Amino acid sequence: MFRALFRLLSMIALSIAVIMAVIDATRSVAAETLVMTPLISSWRDVAPSLLEGLEQSMTRSLPPFLWDPVMTTILSQPGFAIFTVLALLFAMIGRRPAAPSRFAVGR
Repeated sequence: MFRALFRLLSMIALSIAVIMAVIDATRSVAAETLVMTPLISSWRDVAPSLLEGLEQSMTRSLPPFLWDPVMTTILSQPGFAIFTVLALLFAMIGRRPAAPSRFAVGR
C-alpha cells in the first residue's frame, strides 16, 4: 500500500518536474539565453500565502537557521531539479523488491 503511494508521489513529482522544465525551456528560447526559474519564485507566483505560512511556521517551531540558510538555499535551486530529485527519492522508496529467481544460477 505504501509502495503504491510512493510510486504515485514519484509520478506526480516527475510530471511537475517535466512541466517546469518545459516552461524554462520555452522561456530560454524566447529570451535566447538559458533561463532556470528558482522554485521560490514559481511558488510565489502560484501560492504566496502558502510560502509565507511555511516560513512563519518553520521560524516559529524550528531553529531560525533552518529557514534562512537551509531552506532558502534549497528553494533558490531550479524547480525542475528539485522535483526531479524528489521523484527519484520517492521512486527509490516505492521500489518493488526483486522477484526471487526460479533458477539455481540466480541464488
